Amino acid sequence: MAMQLDLPSALKASVESSEHKQLGKSGLRVSVPIFGTMSVGRSKWSEWVKDDEQALPLLKVAYVRGINSWDTAGLYSNGGAEEMIGKAIRKYDIPKHKLDVFIIPYWGDLTKSKDYVNQFGLSRQAIFDSVESSLKRIGTDYLDLLMVHRVDPTVPIEETVEALHDLVKSGKVRYIGASSMWTYQFAMMQFCAERNDWTKFICMQNLYNLLYREEEGEMNKYCNETGVGIIPWAPLSSGYLTRPASDKDATVRGRTDVLKRDLDVQEKRISSPAHGFSSVKLMEEALAIRDQNLTEAEEQYLEEPYQPRVIVGHS
Repeated sequence: MAMQLDLPSALKASVESSEHKQLGKSGLRVSVPIFGTMSVGRSKWSEWVKDDEQALPLLKVAYVRGINSWDTAGLYSNGGAEEMIGKAIRKYDIPKHKLDVFIIPYWGDLTKSKDYVNQFGLSRQAIFDSVESSLKRIGTDYLDLLMVHRVDPTVPIEETVEALHDLVKSGKVRYIGASSMWTYQFAMMQFCAERNDWTKFICMQNLYNLLYREEEGEMNKYCNETGVGIIPWAPLSSGYLTRPASDKDATVRGRTDVLKRDLDVQEKRISSPAHGFSSVKLMEEALAIRDQNLTEAEEQYLEEPYQPRVIVGHS
C-alpha cells in the first residue's frame, strides 16, 4: 500500500494549483497555460495594456495559481512589460528559480523608428544587445527560454544560430526556440545547429487556433516528428473565440464554455498555449476548465466547418 504524505499547506496548495507539461523532448517544463504578458506594461503604449495598479496583482495571481511561465518581449510596451515582470518579482519576492521567463527578440522593419528599444534584426550584436537589455529590465541574470521571432533575411542563418548557442554557453540563456516562420526556414536553422554541434531549438511559437489551422499542414507535423514543443500564440484568435455573436448566444453558451472547447482541442496537439490575460476573472476561467475534456463527437463538430486560409503570421 502506498504511503500517504502529509504535505505542508503551502506546498499542497502549490501542487494542486499547478499543471505543467514537458516542452517537446527538452527537460524544460512549462505551465499550462503560459502567461503572454503583452497586456501588462504601459497603457500609453496601447489603451488595453494594464499599468502597475492592475498589472502587478494580475502577475501575482498568475504565480500563486501556478501559471509561472511568462512570455514577454522588449517590443511589449517598449520594454514596459519586462519592467513590470521585474517589479512583480521584487514586490512579491518571487524566487527566480520558481519562475520561467521567455523572451522574444523581434525581427521587424523598425530601423527608421527611434521609439523602440533594441528590436531590429537577428544579427549577433542585435541579439546580444536585446538579451542584455531584457536582463536589466527584468532584474535577473538569465532567461529560461529565448525565442527568435521570424527569420532576418539580412543576416546569415549561421550568425543568428551561433549567437544563440553562445548565449546558452554563457549561462545567460537556458534554452532557445523560434516563432512564426516557414517550416523550411525553421528546418534550416535546426539543421544549422545540428551540423555545427550548436544548441538546438526546443520549441516553436506559431499562430494556431480553431480559426487558423494552416500550421497543421507542415510546421506542427515537423515539430511533432522531431520532438519540438509547440506553444501557439493567439490560441483564442485574439479573443474572437470568446466573444458571443449575439446576446442570445451569450445566454446559451457562456465564455467559459467556448474557452473550454478551444483549449481542450489544442492541448491534445501542443505543449501549452500562450494566453494573454487582462483580468483575474479571465485567468480563473481559463484555469477552471483544465480538467474538463471534450468528447470525440464534440471535437469533430468543432473541426468540421474549417476551411483553408491564406497564410498569416510570417508571410
